[in-house]
Amino acid sequence: MARIAVAKAADVPDNGPLLVTVDGVEIGIYRVGGQYYAWRNVCPHEAAPVCVGMVCGTRLPSRVYEYHYGREGEILRCPWHGWEFDLKTGEHLAGTRKRLKGYPVEEEAGQLYITV
Repeated sequence: MARIAVAKAADVPDNGPLLVTVDGVEIGIYRVGGQYYAWRNVCPHEAAPVCVGMVCGTRLPSRVYEYHYGREGEILRCPWHGWEFDLKTGEHLAGTRKRLKGYPVEEEAGQLYITV
């Protein structure tokens, strides 16, 4: 495993991503609640470039015919088929075992490092 400097923390936009390429692999870096997360830019469903999808919220569990929206800025929606993923865990929201491929991110003195 290698720890690689990829960007300045200040370069990650609100509602990300900052796309970087490490060893030929495109990775999206996101800031959610002050923490940084890095996800491979490949949807596990049909290999879409998931990191170009919208960062949004989603419908929360609720009663029949009641719709509650929440988790704004925590969800990544795939641009091809609308699959939604938790930006903190990479898990698919529908409960399948599909998830995004993630990389540990560390911040030191304003510099972001990814371990690949």
